[in-house]
Amino acid sequence: MRRVVIIAGASLWLAGCGTSMPTMDFLKPTPPSVTVRLESVPPGADAKTSLGPGCKTPCAVSVQGTEPFTVSYTLDKYQPQSVSVSVIQQGGDFGSGSTAITDPNPVFAELQPAAPPPRKPVHHRKRVAKPKPAAAAPAAAPADGAFPPPSR
Repeated sequence: MRRVVIIAGASLWLAGCGTSMPTMDFLKPTPPSVTVRLESVPPGADAKTSLGPGCKTPCAVSVQGTEPFTVSYTLDKYQPQSVSVSVIQQGGDFGSGSTAITDPNPVFAELQPAAPPPRKPVHHRKRVAKPKPAAAAPAAAPADGAFPPPSR
């Protein structure tokens, strides 16, 4: 006795989809999610990853993917800073998928105070010296002065 198996779904796909092929994306594992701790000195900086998530330090964000990314820190009156982060895949076995860790974790930035804004040059008006009133010419000393001439 022979058995015949008919796959109805495949025939419908061939008949109804034309040239488009079904994707097998559902078979691909989703990228691992990893939690990254973000810290800064001074605390309270806005930290944002190049993958999107961000928070105010100290905090933790969850990122997905296996590609390296950067964390940008900003805080008023401090210079902005960026830190590169690597994602390291750790292999798993058939029963448990691979996991990912980040290096560094925690991601840390020590923000430097911003330089004060450049001082605008102060232009002082030059003071013009007022001419002094002409002094009266000294009166001629009398011929018989109180003091004898120096040559005597």
